Amino acid sequence: MITTWLYGPGEACSKMPGKMEAPWRLVLLGAPGVGKGTQAELLNEQLGACHLSTGDAFRAAAGRADCHLTPAMAEAMDYIRRGALVPDGTVWDMVRERGKCLHCPGGFILDGFPRTIHQAEALHGFLAEEGISLDAVIDYEMPLAQIVGRLSGRRVCAQCNAIFHVDDTGAPSRCDHCGGQLHHREDDRPESITVRMKVYENSTAPLIQYYQNLGLLVPVPASGSPKEIFARTVAALKRKRDPSCQQQDNFDRTSNAISALP
Repeated sequence: MITTWLYGPGEACSKMPGKMEAPWRLVLLGAPGVGKGTQAELLNEQLGACHLSTGDAFRAAAGRADCHLTPAMAEAMDYIRRGALVPDGTVWDMVRERGKCLHCPGGFILDGFPRTIHQAEALHGFLAEEGISLDAVIDYEMPLAQIVGRLSGRRVCAQCNAIFHVDDTGAPSRCDHCGGQLHHREDDRPESITVRMKVYENSTAPLIQYYQNLGLLVPVPASGSPKEIFARTVAALKRKRDPSCQQQDNFDRTSNAISALP
């Protein structure tokens, strides 16, 4: 359990992953709606690397009293509660507070960070100082029309936050888990999605060029089922890393495990 990442350096993880001979250290990029979170969970399950999501950390902070928040997280929550964008410096301070998570012996999968060039440069400098090397930056690619279709079809439970899709359930009105009312979030409406994509292109898409220049970028098409996307991800990472390294056996096991996924 990634307790330290969720709650800060004062909390110890209840279970540390075993030391890997060649742990994977990854960053996931991609526009909202491409399924980064799902792929991060699959990669965590098969590679053993910790899934470090900034969104999860912010959600965990929202459920805690201010006196239990780290300084950077308390500052971030102040911006969030005012409906303001959390500045790059504050987000980086939050990640840096949790710097020991980037030393995890099982590796890490950063999801939701970095989002801007300034954050990427801060991360790059920190990892260089700590003697840690990124293995790859996976960029999940999807046409805008598919993103709009995927996000605009989402319905969210007002009670438990479970997510449904009208294509899967035929426009449901009640949650299958708790019976709560499902609603269409304002930021999942087509006009809002278009605005979000413009924000993404202006702030996050330049990271693609940044990591391409560093020789770390691994593009992966994000169309299809989670199983299909995961298979592409594994194949791309396998090509990225020298096939003669010790991780080869681990990848062979991962490839065999794909068929067992739901």
